[in-house]
Amino acid sequence: MKSKRKIALSVMLIAGLLAGCGNKGGNTEPKTNSSAPKDEKVSLTFWRNSGNDAENSAYDKLVASFNESHPNIQVEMSPIPYADYDTKLRTSIASGNPPDIMAIDAPNMASYAQAGALQPLTAFFKKDGNLEDIPESTIATYTFQNEIYMAPLTESSIAMFYNKKLFEAKGIALPSKNPEEPWTWDQVLDAAKKVNDPDKGVFGIDPAQGFGNAGGTAYFKYPIIWQFGGEIMSPDGTTSKGFLDKPETKKALQFFSDLYNKDKVSSLEYPPDPFPNSQLAITIDGSWSLANYADKFPNFKLGVDYDIAPLPKGVQQAVANGSWSLAISSKSKNAEAAWQFVNWVTGAEGSKTYCTITKDIPARYSVAKQFPELNEYPKNIFVVQNQKFGRPRPITPIFPQMSEAVNKMIEEVTISKRNIDAAVSDAINKIDKAYDNLPKK
Repeated sequence: MKSKRKIALSVMLIAGLLAGCGNKGGNTEPKTNSSAPKDEKVSLTFWRNSGNDAENSAYDKLVASFNESHPNIQVEMSPIPYADYDTKLRTSIASGNPPDIMAIDAPNMASYAQAGALQPLTAFFKKDGNLEDIPESTIATYTFQNEIYMAPLTESSIAMFYNKKLFEAKGIALPSKNPEEPWTWDQVLDAAKKVNDPDKGVFGIDPAQGFGNAGGTAYFKYPIIWQFGGEIMSPDGTTSKGFLDKPETKKALQFFSDLYNKDKVSSLEYPPDPFPNSQLAITIDGSWSLANYADKFPNFKLGVDYDIAPLPKGVQQAVANGSWSLAISSKSKNAEAAWQFVNWVTGAEGSKTYCTITKDIPARYSVAKQFPELNEYPKNIFVVQNQKFGRPRPITPIFPQMSEAVNKMIEEVTISKRNIDAAVSDAINKIDKAYDNLPKK
């Protein structure tokens, strides 16, 4: 994958151009911008990030079935490599020639919407989008300044994976498999201490997939802050002051740092594949890892060697939600036709088709109920957590800058053992400065 720093720089350079594109959100009526007669064929362009074989196959099937069922609307799909996608999309918007329909990752929605690049979908959803079939927290992820801007298709989620044999060898009572009965972080720490034995190459816990890119930080580490009652930004996504510096946020940061520096049950470096090789007792991982373990580590079996429990809680349960979803360009001359396609793909039938092929978790209640495996252990843990305890990552047009600042803060207090108050203060200043520097309308 290409350097994310280079991509982020390109995105920042293009962001200024985006500020002059389209109309800012606030219009609740869908814009049709189409004068074509009903019997005249409409051509729509659809850009998305190219995925794995299953994702590509699912989209191919959905586009083909839509085109066949809608002879007057034809969709031309363009899969674009992930590393190039965001920059290419922003460039097309800045040049005034965007696709009619586009896939956007949830955290990036606000920057596109704030720039006026997206068509509000609220009225479309209220007309025939079956809003009640989607969790309110999921819809909130795609809402900016009281307008829905994207239609969700799937969700992913994370949970606590633990090595069953290591637990049993130390006489540790196993966690509940009930999605609404998580361990507390204190219970997790106690188990990690009992199993931790670095001299024998066994580590207690990797609490949030190590230290990688800022996007990974947002997905894996923000829930810990929320679980302790902390926050990242204000609800309107304009500032971190009064939120990132909450006592509860600092308590979460201290607990996280202590796992590495005081309790020493976590390590800054692990051997390759430590969890399936029984060198890591507990890890926070995603629903996608079930298939990965089954494929690459067939002798490491669910229910025998490892099991899954809901994410730990502090004062509450919380998990990050939001995934790649579909949006319509504010420049599209055929917004109603574009919505027909978006609603076809993300509606109940389209979602069922997509998730049957990809094995992803559908965003809609009704679709999730149709897959028996999603209503049984272990996948029900991911589904229920997302539906009942999902939370949007901060909805802000400065998400990349905010995420980078928070990532740096967590690294400083954990790896460099920097004073938490000082690290938090610096992060707030960076975030608020980034917001102040947004291009003004």
